Amino acid sequence: DRAFVSGGDLKELESVREEPFALDMARRMRATLDRIPALPFPVVAIVNGHAIGGGAEVAIACDYRLAAADVKIGFTQATLGLLPAWGGIERLVQTVGRGRALHLLTTGRTIDAEEALRVGLFEEVVPRAQLEERAAGLAVELAAVPPGALAGIKSAAEAAFPYARPELAERATADFARAWTDSAHWEALERAQARRRG
Repeated sequence: DRAFVSGGDLKELESVREEPFALDMARRMRATLDRIPALPFPVVAIVNGHAIGGGAEVAIACDYRLAAADVKIGFTQATLGLLPAWGGIERLVQTVGRGRALHLLTTGRTIDAEEALRVGLFEEVVPRAQLEERAAGLAVELAAVPPGALAGIKSAAEAAFPYARPELAERATADFARAWTDSAHWEALERAQARRRG
């Protein structure tokens, strides 16, 4: 398993350079991931492959993350002249703190599972061969908790860290759309693709 979930296929999206497209794409993904906190049960990301860019945003949107020991996670959008627009900035700040989040976001650094566990991005890391078994065990643990308790705990935890402010979402979406259409993004993308080819 190479990827937990892939973000946008940048090669496929290369011909779509208009700001309205970028706005729509970012708004739709943000709206989808923003639904997770309202669910009355924990949503667990079983990270069985690398979570890079948009994949990292999907992982951080989940309530917690169980990962294979050989995976990496990185908010690499800045290396392509972009920024996370699906709520990843706010969620990362909430999860690891402002300074560490800014470091990861502005450098685009990818970290291994052990470091992700140390900084609080992953809650559990297990050898790949044990990932499915641990995921099943976690499901059993959660199923043993009465649904009302799960819903109440999750609701209280969300209320303790309110990050889903509409003005932040719209600002990040607009900034993403501007970055998407900026020549710096397309030049960075071309350099990244050339490195992969060469």
